[in-house]
Amino acid sequence: MKREKVLKYTAIFEPAEEGGFVVTVPLLPGCVTQGDTFEEAKAMAKDAIKGYLQVLKSDKEPIPVESEEQIETTILVPVPA
Repeated sequence: MKREKVLKYTAIFEPAEEGGFVVTVPLLPGCVTQGDTFEEAKAMAKDAIKGYLQVLKSDKEPIPVESEEQIETTILVPVPA
């Protein structure tokens, strides 16, 4: 029986100008996808991450792992109008 390891990656969902969402994965440079709905974008992101990791594995490159101590927040910065 083959065991699987489950990795966790932060994905950033931004509204696309034409509708839907563009998704980037900061820890995986160039890992970008999109979807017409949030659910579709989420599924596409999962698929893109899996593909990215498969390429790294086949190229014998290390698989990036997010820090367990990562802190995420939104920072509001006032700027002159």
